[in-house]
Amino acid sequence: MKTNILYNKILSKQDPSQVEGLSRFFKTGHGQYGEGDKFLGIKVPTIRETVKECWNETSFDDLQECVSSEYHEMRMAGLLALVQIFKHAKKDKALQQHCIDFYLANTQYINNWDLVDLSCYELLGSWLLDKDRKLLYDLARNGKTIWEQRIGMVSTMQFIRHDQLDDTFNIAEVFLAKPTPLHDLLQKAVGWLLREAGKRDEERLKLWLSTRYKAMPRTMLRYAIEKFPETERKSYLEK
Repeated sequence: MKTNILYNKILSKQDPSQVEGLSRFFKTGHGQYGEGDKFLGIKVPTIRETVKECWNETSFDDLQECVSSEYHEMRMAGLLALVQIFKHAKKDKALQQHCIDFYLANTQYINNWDLVDLSCYELLGSWLLDKDRKLLYDLARNGKTIWEQRIGMVSTMQFIRHDQLDDTFNIAEVFLAKPTPLHDLLQKAVGWLLREAGKRDEERLKLWLSTRYKAMPRTMLRYAIEKFPETERKSYLEK
């Protein structure tokens, strides 16, 4: 049986002195969004460097072992390795499809905002650039967890980078239609992606906001208008 090189290398990088700080940062306390998650104490640059060294020696069985780990950093390593396999399979659509299927089959383990944000638009966003995007609307509307719902929104980052803004605005509408209160991490995701769309087309963002900003949750609005001049930001927040 082949040794899981990625798993073992990540395990060897653990730093117990960092565990407490990471646990606090990712809100692992009782009732918090990351409740019960466990950490090895490894920072993201170290994980990225380790993945870079051995992603091409990592099988899907290895990925499964990493992604389903109890340790946050191990799950991240598995997801980042999956991204690399996907990116390097540009001419192998069957392999890319397998990466996407694997990702969607394991969303139960993609259970914090950083795991979502470092993987979804590189995978789903890239895959769906030339395909129907109903999947993202379904995730945003009906995702079983806030993380699946966040995947639906954040995946549109790849579309924005290709000047395709429609889905960002349309999926933001999906979240506006949800019953309140909307989870803070979903408000932040929607506001963030609206802000990114606004960097490409500020007038479109302002037009979109003009009929919706009064109904937007406060955090979502703050994130969406963050790059506006101060006087303009105040005018949105005071009305």
